[in-house]
Amino acid sequence: MLLVFAQENSKFEYIYEKYKRLLLAKAYDIVKDYGLAEDAVSEAYIRAYKNMHKIGDPDAAPAVSFLVTITKNVAIDMYNKQKRIVPTDFADYEEADDFDLEDTILQKDATNHAMQLVDSLKEELRAVFLLKYAHDLPHKEIARTLGITENNVTVRLHRAKAKLLKMAKEVTQYE
Repeated sequence: MLLVFAQENSKFEYIYEKYKRLLLAKAYDIVKDYGLAEDAVSEAYIRAYKNMHKIGDPDAAPAVSFLVTITKNVAIDMYNKQKRIVPTDFADYEEADDFDLEDTILQKDATNHAMQLVDSLKEELRAVFLLKYAHDLPHKEIARTLGITENNVTVRLHRAKAKLLKMAKEVTQYE
């Protein structure tokens, strides 16, 4: 029993060190607040530790996908909770002179639309696309993380971009 506990702790420490930056970046992409992103990653690691039996090879794509999914879900929950908090004293907030509500709404709509398109990709394309563009990982690191070749990373990126372009054109046709 003690040996199993030691192995799980070692595996958890390895996972923590290897993926902490990736998960922090993923959480930050969602909550847009560094402190909240750190909280989300901490909570995600707690959940991952409770489910260590579900993580086989920590270097395999399913393990990375599992960790990213947990982090994404925790970050979304935290973001939604944060949105519901409304400040009661507006005197502390100064309105910026250059704030454009219409532009802000349009940007959020465009971002949400783009994320919906990315989320509709097959997992194998979405994972490569997000690791490249959301987490700014080089092809070599993506290949190592997902357990595929660098050439396969390039092919999947090309397919993901082509699919996104096609979906975006279809959507704009109907608008």
